[in-house]
Amino acid sequence: MITRLGEWLAESRNGVFFGGAGVSTDSGIPDFRSAAGLYTKNGGDSPEYLLSTECLHEEPEKFYQLYKTELVHPQAQPNAAHHHINTLIEAGHLTSVVTQNIDGLHQAAGTQQVFELHGSAWRNHCVGSEHHPATLEQVMAQPGVPHCPQCGAMVRPDVVLYGEGLDMDVLNGAVNALANADLVIVGGTSLNVYPAAGLLQYYSGDRLVLINAEPTGWDQAANLVIHGRLGETLGAVIEEMGL
Repeated sequence: MITRLGEWLAESRNGVFFGGAGVSTDSGIPDFRSAAGLYTKNGGDSPEYLLSTECLHEEPEKFYQLYKTELVHPQAQPNAAHHHINTLIEAGHLTSVVTQNIDGLHQAAGTQQVFELHGSAWRNHCVGSEHHPATLEQVMAQPGVPHCPQCGAMVRPDVVLYGEGLDMDVLNGAVNALANADLVIVGGTSLNVYPAAGLLQYYSGDRLVLINAEPTGWDQAANLVIHGRLGETLGAVIEEMGL
């Protein structure tokens, strides 16, 4: 399977990597849908409510208590998977990344063409009329709910919350990338989050590769399935390709 993936990548000139939370777990960022995540350890309010636009505006203290402690990891660094994906991009075999993550680690690894379906924790703005921008450092430096130093309005992350739609420019970019791809590698995601997972329908080729530690509901639809760790798998492929 490693050999076949290496052959497909060697022939690819317009490949796309589609990733989820599992891409960043080796960077110390937990997948909150996993057994150790928020869905199993959070009591009281559901994560869907705590990470919703409703909670942000009605109970911002609750929102930021969870957001700052569980969703944002400013000290995290790119892991082997991020670097291997960027190596394949620099070698001309992949063109872009479509990600469900908000951590900015693909960009930190050097990848420039990243379609962030759920936004980015590194971008923030106030909810005042001017929408003043704010850095992640400013958000994390303020205890509790952060406020704009210019106008005093609450600051919110440029992250897609429950109850909000995806950014249409990002969505259209991701759709075009997948529609024009000659190879799609899906890694670190169970493909249970919609509408993000539904974007794979725009890929019409016959080289859909799934790399995940556990089986997914999409395994039957894939042309190649590898059950293993993403960083190790891509590392083995890159070594075989001589990159």
